[in-house]
Amino acid sequence: MSHSLQVSWQDGLTSYNFGPSHPLAPVRVELTMELAHTLGVFDLDGVVRAGFEPADDDLLELLHDRSYISAVKEAGSTLRPNGAFGLGTPDNPVFANMHDASALVAGGSVAAARAVWTGAAEHAANVAGGLHHAMPASAWGFCVYNDIALAIAWLLEQGAQRIAYVDVDVHHGDGVQTMFYDDPRVLTISLHESPRTLFPGTGMPSESGGPRAEGTAVNVALPAGTGDEGWLRAFHAVVPPLVRNFRPDVLVTQQGCDSHALDPLAHLMLSVDGQRAAYAALHELAHEAAGGKWVLAGGGGYELVQVVPRAWTHLLAEAAGRPIAPATETPKDWQELARRKLREFAPLTMTDGRTPEYRPFEQGYDPADPVDRAIQATRVEVFPAHGIDPNL
Repeated sequence: MSHSLQVSWQDGLTSYNFGPSHPLAPVRVELTMELAHTLGVFDLDGVVRAGFEPADDDLLELLHDRSYISAVKEAGSTLRPNGAFGLGTPDNPVFANMHDASALVAGGSVAAARAVWTGAAEHAANVAGGLHHAMPASAWGFCVYNDIALAIAWLLEQGAQRIAYVDVDVHHGDGVQTMFYDDPRVLTISLHESPRTLFPGTGMPSESGGPRAEGTAVNVALPAGTGDEGWLRAFHAVVPPLVRNFRPDVLVTQQGCDSHALDPLAHLMLSVDGQRAAYAALHELAHEAAGGKWVLAGGGGYELVQVVPRAWTHLLAEAAGRPIAPATETPKDWQELARRKLREFAPLTMTDGRTPEYRPFEQGYDPADPVDRAIQATRVEVFPAHGIDPNL
């Protein structure tokens, strides 16, 4: 039986844990899964939570250097830093069993890709995944193994001819871009806060693909302070035209929700409602351009109670085909769980009270608007490589 949504899950996913003072707290994933459960997402027809195996070394070596994998294993065993591989920095502290935890996250995303590719599920998710900064031979930006890039590499190994990757995390998806920068089979699109104001300092429109893959790396670098209207205007001006034109076999998305106004590590101003609108647009695009094949992962998100659980519960419900009404109240039991875990009052409803609207870019370019300038810079850089007029 084919499911509408398969969610990779086992309790061990919360073992990817850099310690109590680190912003990438695994409780955000725990609270997400519990909120989705108490709101009935996992009880819907066609939705299943599925166990999976961790990624083995052969799978990890599709993209990661063997010496790096060995270094991760050693660091997780000895708890000694290894600066040559980015292990033991403030962003990427060493923790016990680091390899096992990281390989499990990677296995969850590859399992999601496998479910979609084999037809076991139309859509598949790993909310603990989306570790898009990890590089072939180093940890970077809270990320040890690049699970979402490994899912793409696995799909290519199975015979996929074209994969479209859309990254809506507030930080540039630099690791995924790096791994496929010279591969014309993979279109990487990242919408993020400008590298002038945010880690990792990359992701300008001029980063547009290697000599054999010109135009397949797409970067929309948005100014700090961009809110729902500007973000959605940028998304619709760039993402759907390129993905439709590319005609991917599978749409893979990274759904970092750190673009929210409350996120402590960045400076965009989206609401949960704006993020929900993006999820609906990506769902529609998966059906329109990729035959419904959609692999989705989590990513960044550091407002642990107010934002991440609501955003990703909306994401899972959207992927299940049963979106949650914004005005829905959060369950009392879940509110109490959040209070016990983090001593914080949880949001009472699934909305920030916004009604996201945007003016389509095609209605006119305003050169005085920094968001419009960012959009146009990207379109001018990459649209011609796809045979699309950037001015239409």
